[in-house]
Amino acid sequence: MKVTEHLAQATETLFTIEILPPKKGEDIHTLFRHIDTLMEFKPAFIDVTYHREEHVYKEMGNGMLKKYVTRKRPGTVGICAAIQNRYHVDTIPHVICGGFSQEDTENMLIDLDFLGIHNVLVLRGDPVKTEPGFVPHPEGHCYANELIEQITGMNQGKYLYEESVSTPTDFCIGAAGYPEKHFESPNLDTDLYYLKQKVEAGAEFIVTQMFFDNRVYFNFVELCRANGINVPIIPGLKPMATLNHLTALPKYFFLDIPEDLRKEVAKCKDNKQVREVGIEWCAQQCRELKAAGVPCLHFYTMSKSEMVRRVAEQVF
Repeated sequence: MKVTEHLAQATETLFTIEILPPKKGEDIHTLFRHIDTLMEFKPAFIDVTYHREEHVYKEMGNGMLKKYVTRKRPGTVGICAAIQNRYHVDTIPHVICGGFSQEDTENMLIDLDFLGIHNVLVLRGDPVKTEPGFVPHPEGHCYANELIEQITGMNQGKYLYEESVSTPTDFCIGAAGYPEKHFESPNLDTDLYYLKQKVEAGAEFIVTQMFFDNRVYFNFVELCRANGINVPIIPGLKPMATLNHLTALPKYFFLDIPEDLRKEVAKCKDNKQVREVGIEWCAQQCRELKAAGVPCLHFYTMSKSEMVRRVAEQVF
């Protein structure tokens, strides 16, 4: 079932999660154990992240350089298929621009379509650590809206290198939204302009970056509607878990921590106390969002289920 169909048919706020692919060397059962503990809340769908391959070049001593892969592409397609087969829950693989040619993207989408996976979340993707900024594949896409256009074309039967119309795919396309703006945008108005481009290219729903102040989300939705962005906007949530999150989350995700939450976390003597504060804060966010009638609550689990489970126990 498509994400838009899940949202349209829901009679109450849905529970959904995002997971990370297993690290190199871990088997799929590590991931299944994480998902197992959350299945009692009947997730409507599970999305699976995709981090691009990373590499370094090392000198060989003869003036030549050799490429070494330091982070391999995860098997997102296979993981999504395994989850759907085991749990009979729809999955949403992330499809990114970075590191992919247009042909790579088409091949991935053909595999997804063959496996009956008909939802995708489209992102540009982050730059690799060895690059000062995002560098697209020479034969790939620079921006998410371009990638969305390719998928929309496949939904119309338009494939690369084929002049005639082929069997169309049937993907429901999601895009990322940034309530506190993308870090590369000069301001929120500009960010909304580009978000609208994604919707006009074919995005049918939006999933937001995590936030800790619901006013940020409500303001974002209001601005989207005022700018003609009328697709469902799914709030992304994460319980704060460590003292380090006070500085790490703003640094890596470019978001603000509300002063009330900062003060409560600052009182904690250890991470165990922080987790209790984080769970209660997130649960209160969820209660307020549910009361406002949001379509679903989407949890960034980071493949750690315990805190999300405890929040869900309070609100579902």
